[in-house]
Amino acid sequence: MQRRMVGPHPHLPLTKARPDARRFIDAVMGQTRPERPPLVEYLVDEAVRKPIVTGLLGRTWVQPAARDRAGLEAYLDNFTAFWHGLGYDCVRYEESLPFVETEVIGPDARQTDGTRHWRDMTHGAIATWADFESYPWPSVTPGTMANYSYLAAHLPDGMGLMACHAGGMYEHLAAIFSYEGLCYAVHDQPDLVAAVVERLGGIMLDFYRALVELPNLVAVFPGDDMGFRSATLLAPESLRRLILPWHKRFARLAHDRGLPYFLHSCGNLAAVMADLIDDVGIDAKHSFENAILPITRFQEAYGGRIGVLGGVDIDILGRSTPEKVRAEVRRLIETCHPRGRFAIGSGNSIPSYVPVENYLAMIDEALR
Repeated sequence: MQRRMVGPHPHLPLTKARPDARRFIDAVMGQTRPERPPLVEYLVDEAVRKPIVTGLLGRTWVQPAARDRAGLEAYLDNFTAFWHGLGYDCVRYEESLPFVETEVIGPDARQTDGTRHWRDMTHGAIATWADFESYPWPSVTPGTMANYSYLAAHLPDGMGLMACHAGGMYEHLAAIFSYEGLCYAVHDQPDLVAAVVERLGGIMLDFYRALVELPNLVAVFPGDDMGFRSATLLAPESLRRLILPWHKRFARLAHDRGLPYFLHSCGNLAAVMADLIDDVGIDAKHSFENAILPITRFQEAYGGRIGVLGGVDIDILGRSTPEKVRAEVRRLIETCHPRGRFAIGSGNSIPSYVPVENYLAMIDEALR
């Protein structure tokens, strides 16, 4: 569904964009304090990107078909042009290996293919040792990194690539078992859970070994939603035993290459935040919800140790007006930017239900 864009955006698109990925990383890592905070975003839904690419950037939208390499590269060119034209210093990209996971699918007219996919919370692909033995575990192949390599080789001058495996250790573990199945298995079949974790983690470690070799990669920026509004989705001790050691391995790979390791994780992670900072070694945190812990309060508690990314609450972006979005952007910049190690963007991502006007108002106000 094409959505009309109305209202002035005097700073968009940037006709003379001057991206500086090094400046972005230095700002988030506390090495410099730029005049304004840089922009950051985790994901922008295709339903929001498409009208911006066509209506604001004046480009022809390309939806590649299977095995259409030329079409896919044209799609990736549009993807890069989107980040560049809106003033970002980095392109953020992710793909998942083909893990077999159960889903629930429903209609969503905002999506390009007319459907929306959710995790199946009760039925997983693995529930028994027989399931584990027959599970078609994917592997990292020469083609796995093809799109990453193309993006890394076709960045505009000054831009960097922030990338990760789509879906984190916890997310894929919970999808393979189903959330309900995982909760039972942690108690009833801990040996099966441990075996799946070891196989899953080893595959993802292979992926990250390949990822950190990419040219122009400036940060490893994974997502792994480990919490909900009031607590972690698994008991903290289970996360410490099963999930966080793998994040520590991924972070060490990044750090050994001189790359920061940023983490997007939704929910209330108070019980494991010290582990993430002191043991895993994350360099910045993304995903903030005002109903849990606003970014301003998180920065007060942890901003002296790690960077804070985003912060504009999705409820404001999704249900408010462009004027109120602009006011919230100004408030966050005035509060968080003087403290340092801050980049402005959404508190989570830009899903299809965020009005294009509200998203553009956030970007335009941040560029003032």
